[in-house]
Amino acid sequence: MSIIIDVLTGGVRGGTSILYAALGETVSERAGVINLGTEGGMLGGALCAYIVCAETGNPWLGVLAGGVAGFILALIHGLLVVWRGANQFAVGLTILFFALGLTSLFGASYVGRSIIPFTPVKIPLLGDIPVIGPILFNQDPIVYGSYLVVPLVWFILFRTRMGLLIRTAGERSEALTVHGISPRKVRILAVAAGGFLGGVGGAHLSIAYTNTWFENMVAGRGFIAVALVIFASWSPLRVLAGAYLFGAALALGPALQARGFAINQFALHVVPFVLTLVVLAVLGRRTISAAPAELKRVFENGPPDP
Repeated sequence: MSIIIDVLTGGVRGGTSILYAALGETVSERAGVINLGTEGGMLGGALCAYIVCAETGNPWLGVLAGGVAGFILALIHGLLVVWRGANQFAVGLTILFFALGLTSLFGASYVGRSIIPFTPVKIPLLGDIPVIGPILFNQDPIVYGSYLVVPLVWFILFRTRMGLLIRTAGERSEALTVHGISPRKVRILAVAAGGFLGGVGGAHLSIAYTNTWFENMVAGRGFIAVALVIFASWSPLRVLAGAYLFGAALALGPALQARGFAINQFALHVVPFVLTLVVLAVLGRRTISAAPAELKRVFENGPPDP
């Protein structure tokens, strides 16, 4: 029972950075834009959060800085693919390598630098509930924030005018044009807002999960977030379950090794990615058919409608 609790607790902690990034990508893709630069946005968010936290001693300012970094990188992506009509996949990968280069350059002096990170805070009463308490209610503040962000994103997308505009931009952009609303502006703002969440995910990774900075520390989590959105059928609630699933896959290795199981650590590291491929292979065609109309054009290598 102990190992199960440890894996699930680690799944929530380890899945939170993926969860924020995937929620941001859900908003972006609902508007018809796929952002493969999510990995880069998380990297930028992780480094900026760490720098600000190291220089100010305030992790909350670090979270804000991480979100702003993700916002800026996603805004660049949105301007290039929506306003200039560039290929979304090519721009996303370019943003990734751009962020990788910048973070490697400016992050070198922060490797090994100590910070005051977020630490787990046990919620009274709730934290004492058997099994559920340690898993959900003995976490850091960014994890607790994600419990609110998931229903908030769902509510915005499906119960507000703003969400209606975002979904219309991804489904029938001509309807926005008829009413004098620019689909381009809606898409760019959706991509940038999604980038902010991705940056927060990166911030969680550096100042709450690992409490350190090292080069390319995101290690593919941004790509997992993009894949997660697809097989979650662009639903924030399904994204939550998927993020925790992959977080648990990431936590499995340390939990087994801590108990003396002789398992190759490199084999354990590939488990989340193998799981991603298996799920995409099983659900790929069915989920793609449920994609927003404008996103299907992207998968078919066609430019989105202006």
